[in-house]
Amino acid sequence: MAENLNNPLSSLFSLEGKVALVTGGYGHLGTAISEGLAEAGATVFVLGRSEEKFSKAFEERAQLRFQYCDISDTQSIKSAFAAAQAAAGKLDVLVNSAVYSKGQAPENLTDEEWSSGIDGNLNSVYRCIREIIPYLKYKGGRIINVSSMYGMVSPDFHIYKDSPAFLNPPHYGAAKAGVLQLTRYFACYLGKYGITVNTVTPGPFPGEAVQQDEPFMQHLKHKNPLGRIGKPDELKGAFVYLASDASSFMTGQNMVIDGGWTAW
Repeated sequence: MAENLNNPLSSLFSLEGKVALVTGGYGHLGTAISEGLAEAGATVFVLGRSEEKFSKAFEERAQLRFQYCDISDTQSIKSAFAAAQAAAGKLDVLVNSAVYSKGQAPENLTDEEWSSGIDGNLNSVYRCIREIIPYLKYKGGRIINVSSMYGMVSPDFHIYKDSPAFLNPPHYGAAKAGVLQLTRYFACYLGKYGITVNTVTPGPFPGEAVQQDEPFMQHLKHKNPLGRIGKPDELKGAFVYLASDASSFMTGQNMVIDGGWTAW
């Protein structure tokens, strides 16, 4: 279902009239994603478990609506999507940003911790894709997954030597690599319905707590060609593009926003 591209460039990037769902949409990166889609004109349902966190994340909420959703539970996902559909009359875009996990030590993850990390970073994405398909199948739409630089490359363990608490665990990277393949799979499977499926892969975008460790921040900055960490707002353009008509012929792809991290 190709969009009409005989429109001014500005309208190609407009999300006016679109309805987007963003899981984890009030998180460190999710907040910027949700705001970016709303700024482009979309009505955005921010899916999560805490309305209090939603309220703290957004000062301006004119086009942002909270919708309870627990991505670990299929019925909760079904209910959230149905509620958003009932409120807005349609669904156009799904962004899979939410994650959860347990455990970190590479040599000592328990079976339960490993399963939690895979479930919270990969299985949950599949659940959300599966449940959004009926809403998009006969009219087209956009599915945007979120991976990680560690779904593409392994950590440089030297930079974590003095900050072991921040070492990225193996189940996270394995799951995020799985997200990339899930994207390619569903891009091919859903293409005949006019549904595009793409991934955005952020690089070093550490949260506020991690940024308090200045020596570790210096390691991250020196590792990156641009010599700095990413700012969440720098992700807005990628998500707006992938949600808009401007990306109508792009599917199954991975847009890497990492300051050059994976270019080394």
